Amino acid sequence: MSEEVLLKQEGTGGQGVAAGGGQAGARPGGAVLEGAGGAAAEAAAGRDGSPAASARKKAAAARGAGETPDLESYRGVGIFIEQHGGQAAPVAWELAGIGRKLADKLGVELIGFVAGHQVEAVAQEAVERGCDRVLVMDHPALGVYRNEAYARVLTPVIREVKPEIFLLGATTTGRDLAGTIATTLQTGLTADCTQLDVDPETRLLDAIRPAFLEKQLAVILCKKHRPQMATVRPKMMEPAPRQPGRQGEIVRVPVDLDESTLRTRVLGVIDEPDPQAQLERADVVVAGGRGLQDPKNLKLLFDFAQVVGGVVGASRAIVDAGWIGREHQVGQTGLTVRPKVYFAFGISGAIQHTVGMENSELIVAVNKDPDAPIFKVADLGVVGDLFAVVPALQAELARRLDALLAEEPEAGGSTGGQEDGESQGAAAAARAGA
Repeated sequence: MSEEVLLKQEGTGGQGVAAGGGQAGARPGGAVLEGAGGAAAEAAAGRDGSPAASARKKAAAARGAGETPDLESYRGVGIFIEQHGGQAAPVAWELAGIGRKLADKLGVELIGFVAGHQVEAVAQEAVERGCDRVLVMDHPALGVYRNEAYARVLTPVIREVKPEIFLLGATTTGRDLAGTIATTLQTGLTADCTQLDVDPETRLLDAIRPAFLEKQLAVILCKKHRPQMATVRPKMMEPAPRQPGRQGEIVRVPVDLDESTLRTRVLGVIDEPDPQAQLERADVVVAGGRGLQDPKNLKLLFDFAQVVGGVVGASRAIVDAGWIGREHQVGQTGLTVRPKVYFAFGISGAIQHTVGMENSELIVAVNKDPDAPIFKVADLGVVGDLFAVVPALQAELARRLDALLAEEPEAGGSTGGQEDGESQGAAAAARAGA
């Protein structure tokens, strides 16, 4: 969590435009942006007097720009339970965790929205993860995500249920879907939030995200439109624990969707390994930065990662320098990770990087600069030359791993590749913490 202080300030200077048409006022440490809704933003864009701008302005007015909905009729916190192939995305349960906190603070129910095909098990798990009510939209045409199909089904349900807050994960699917829904509902949307809070008195959602070249945190408010929408970066929130036996209401919503009316067809699904997904879900991440000095020294990271059963990560500096692919980047403009162990080798620890890894269970840093910011978030820090420290650490961890594996009873034999991999990952995490 950043140590910067968030200062709430009404945006009157017109210094920037927030998602949803808000204005930004800035102070060191933070700003509050007031979201005025997509229609208002579109109307504002027509001030230049050009024919195209005038047409946009008239279109916005025709859709009801400036009209204030009955805010009191909106109640509840809604979350989109993203799933693929009947398996919930990890971010869904992170939304359940923060959604439950917001709902309890407001004294309202947490409502899950599940769209897909044969997703009954996902809906049941959503109840066990904290949802009071789950709305299920099940149809064969929703089996694989398509923006048009999902938006066409979800938007009228959201409009009818009227949650005062609606959250989605800032994944490829969530980002794509959120913009369509917000535009259709004519409400404000704050993208890529790293923190969320709510004021029980005003019932306004504090949607908090880095802004202004990621050097400040902005608190974005949507005062005049509902629902207040936000996408949340994966791995930023604690996932809701599963509570078997927890009771809730599952509502099956009739879906009137004709495949022939959709403008896209699914010809097939190619399931390929996703390097980013491997990094996001890794129990051990081995990351390097400028301290490696030369791209050929990346071999240190890959060799170390192989020994500890980890996945290689990188700072933005060496990604921008072309040393390694962007799928390895950790940080505000890369991926957010939450592994059991995070090794930071030769990384200075700028806030743009630490915001993407500071929630790791154990952070081990090696840097020759004793004043490097990375040591402020590290649990274990070594001041020294990484070219001497990393090989020595690797050799010691390899020795401990061999000792741990030797202690395992031989009678049971192997129980399968997946379990072997899990045990090795656990052993790697255990020895790293030893």
